[in-house]
Amino acid sequence: MDINTLRLFIAVVREGGFSQAAKAVLSTQSTVSKAVKRLEDELGLVLIDRAAPGITLTDAGNVVLRRARTILAERDDLLVELRELRGLKRGELRLGLPPIGSDTLFAPTFVAFRDRYPGIGIHLIERGCQDLKDLLRAGEIDLAGLLLPLSDEFAWQDVCVEPVVAVVAAAHPLAARRSVPITAFADSAFLLFETGFSLNQIVLAACRRNGFMPKVTARSTQVEFLFDLIAAGLGIGFLPRMMVETRQHDGIRAIALDGPGMLWHMTLAWRRGGYLSDAAKAWLELARRPD
Repeated sequence: MDINTLRLFIAVVREGGFSQAAKAVLSTQSTVSKAVKRLEDELGLVLIDRAAPGITLTDAGNVVLRRARTILAERDDLLVELRELRGLKRGELRLGLPPIGSDTLFAPTFVAFRDRYPGIGIHLIERGCQDLKDLLRAGEIDLAGLLLPLSDEFAWQDVCVEPVVAVVAAAHPLAARRSVPITAFADSAFLLFETGFSLNQIVLAACRRNGFMPKVTARSTQVEFLFDLIAAGLGIGFLPRMMVETRQHDGIRAIALDGPGMLWHMTLAWRRGGYLSDAAKAWLELARRPD
């Protein structure tokens, strides 16, 4: 049973005869008659009482007519919905972003996307990069904001590259310095983000390269809370430079870190070789960095 056969059967009933249906669908009477007979043979039931005048449906014919109309209507609805998806008039984008820096980096993209594609819903999940990788692998999100380096299982597009700076209290002895090596903080209390945040790995890897492991005294997921702890003199933190520059806090100072390797390289990533929706492609295009 195929869609075209059902369409021809409906045409026969609607037009009141085989020849009339053939004219309506721009086919031959023989083709229409064979199609209806083929449908009857497939179902093992007579659908049209050929001994009765005109087109008289049997009980089975009435059932098939009702169901066929529903099937064709559902098919048309399916095609319309798919066209709307391709045209970005409806659908959903499942987006995973880290809590750190997303307001600064992605807020303009949110605004542009909403203005251009108001029918697309955005389902946003905020997690650390490690959790976002797991969600991306499982296909639970379409795109994720992830830091480099990434394994080959992910494809990615550049978003931003920023140096990581040390954040200290305004009263810290080194607060007036423009730059220091990370070893200057070897004996300091470190205030880091919660486990699973890739920024921690950047900081800890730099410490290991310089021959020490820091004492971590507190963790949080909130930048503002960490700033308050730092301003109170409870330890030092580390953030991408732009996140310090875009926030006003009189009690802290940012200090550049000497030496290589302290870069925060944010990307938008997806499963390499996986299906990427038109909505996801549209988001990537809006978020693309100018050359």
